[in-house]
Amino acid sequence: MPRSLPKLQTDRRKKRLKLALISTCCVLLTLAMLALGLYYIIRFINLKFYFCAGSLEFVAIAAVCDGKDDCMDGEDELKCVSNLKTNSAYPVRLVSKRLILQVSDENHKWSSVCAENWNTWHTRAVCQQLGYMQNPRSMQVPVSSLPSDLCTAFVALNTEPQQASSNIQSSLAARDQCTSSSVISLSCSDCGEVVSEDRVIGGAETAVELWPWQASVQWYRQHVCGGALISTRWVISAAHCFAGRTQELGAWRVVLGQTYMTSYGGISMEAIIIHGHYDPVGHDYDVSMLRLTWDVTPGASIHPVCLPPYQLSIKEGEELVVTGWGTLRENGELSSVLEKATVPLIGWSKCSNSSIYGSALTPRMLCAGYLKGGVDSCQGDSGGPLVYLGSRWQLVGVVSWGTGCARRGKPGVYTNISQLLDWIYAMMEVSVHVMIVGG
Repeated sequence: MPRSLPKLQTDRRKKRLKLALISTCCVLLTLAMLALGLYYIIRFINLKFYFCAGSLEFVAIAAVCDGKDDCMDGEDELKCVSNLKTNSAYPVRLVSKRLILQVSDENHKWSSVCAENWNTWHTRAVCQQLGYMQNPRSMQVPVSSLPSDLCTAFVALNTEPQQASSNIQSSLAARDQCTSSSVISLSCSDCGEVVSEDRVIGGAETAVELWPWQASVQWYRQHVCGGALISTRWVISAAHCFAGRTQELGAWRVVLGQTYMTSYGGISMEAIIIHGHYDPVGHDYDVSMLRLTWDVTPGASIHPVCLPPYQLSIKEGEELVVTGWGTLRENGELSSVLEKATVPLIGWSKCSNSSIYGSALTPRMLCAGYLKGGVDSCQGDSGGPLVYLGSRWQLVGVVSWGTGCARRGKPGVYTNISQLLDWIYAMMEVSVHVMIVGG
């Protein structure tokens, strides 16, 4: 008998410990299920209702941003996706691969800017007018090295320019020629820096450090589209990404600097602007501008891509790169890791052939891919960047639409950024107040 007592006590302790572990696991599982249930309840409420903080009431999400004040203080109409258009050419532009600065007069005549009397203040002023605040630089380019179309008209700064004016055009006067024999070439940011590299359908896994402008545009923390960072405050995406979804800004976030798909670290937006001419049926003018709530700090995994200059010449067949987390096959699931694919530019006349896309293609669109199929952007890549490597990476397209994904004879169609530069620069220049109220 004395020998069996210790064994009995040990068995009892083991049973109590086992019961304690089971109870703890049950409690933890119950808490996890409650937390998960609470998450989905909150998510359901957010998808269906908007909370009016001022009047402590809920209104249907469909009533938010509908032009009518449903909250007592109208807060449901204060922060909404805007639709803005511009009817005139932006008066300042950078032309060709050499980024020659040109300005237009009241008659819409373009003139190259001579180098005489130019200084760093003017460089900063023009870059600020173009919507950039980071690392502006200028250099002098000999007139003799320019193509003839950039030498037809010139303007130069007055001897004593009025530096109080933020509009550089007011300090310029027409000239027959540049006495300095040089014109100004301008670079407004350290965009599109090249990083050496020792799925998008048919693509390959990559890292965000190689494409640090890549953005994930998320609706209630779910990835719906890609985007491209073009400055420390602005992201470009597609207009159709916001169709049929909540127009209230609080539903949207942008995630930057991530290779693997995540909702962590999302940045809220103080303005989402859809092109005023956007056609949701024909996909024309399929572009949007997203202004982040704060400036991001450029680094190895977050860095803007360059906007293309006016008159950028890319030949048919030249290689472009598209990146995103889109589906790896038509109607498949999103990729968990960033993918990239190299696709050649397809000439507009070829892509607008009746056997491909015909009259559905507009001048605001370009095609890239293989007519034999096999490599393409797909669902979830929409709004993402199509880039071209000149001296730096330049954003030439935004993933827009196509018939299926990677089908034979149906390449990807992209919004042609070079055709929309006037609108992009106008949106970057306009004040935040105007952007939010003007929708």
